[in-house]
Amino acid sequence: MSNFPSQERVVQAVLEGITQAEKNFLFWTNNRLSLSSGPQKILCIHVAQALGLIENAPEVFIDASVSDILRCSLPNRKAFKTFMEKNALSQGAFSITLDERFVHHNHNDSISRVIMTLKNGVCNAKAEYTFEIERLCKMLQRKSRNESLLDYGIFAFYADISTQARKKLAKRIPEIVHSFDEVVNRFPSLSSRFYATPITQVEELGEWAAGCYVIFPK
Repeated sequence: MSNFPSQERVVQAVLEGITQAEKNFLFWTNNRLSLSSGPQKILCIHVAQALGLIENAPEVFIDASVSDILRCSLPNRKAFKTFMEKNALSQGAFSITLDERFVHHNHNDSISRVIMTLKNGVCNAKAEYTFEIERLCKMLQRKSRNESLLDYGIFAFYADISTQARKKLAKRIPEIVHSFDEVVNRFPSLSSRFYATPITQVEELGEWAAGCYVIFPK
């Protein structure tokens, strides 16, 4: 089994992927449209590409379902239904899941380690984002390492505003992060940290930044 990349390296790749998506979209639109005007999948595609370039890259899955992730992270693969009921989790998908990379002996021996949600155009604290933070927390909460193989979850986002915006990203992003912290604080077994690119100015357009909010068991 190969060595799984460090959390820091994964976060770096996620931010690199979002940054490359921003550069490509500006180039494709001749600097007329910001990335937030682009399709949601543009983030997944670029982040997945960046993750694939990591040394000892993990297996990268797009839109893996909640049930499949739980099957590949719980010690008892048949316990996913009980876990979902206990933690009030409904079926759905996560943008990207990272699994251990190794030679598989059957179709049922995958090991999921990291789950990610990617969101484009995140400029304000909204209920839909805090709901997603709560969903990540429900997937990650545990009393001991033996209960789940998931290491951490990431809510990664791209934010931009126009030159006309009165409230700048330097004020908006801390408000978004604070709203996330309030959710994580309701889960005693979890903690979090936040990483971000510098806020970049784009002439005649506005400013943008990418962020990674990481949630992990204590």
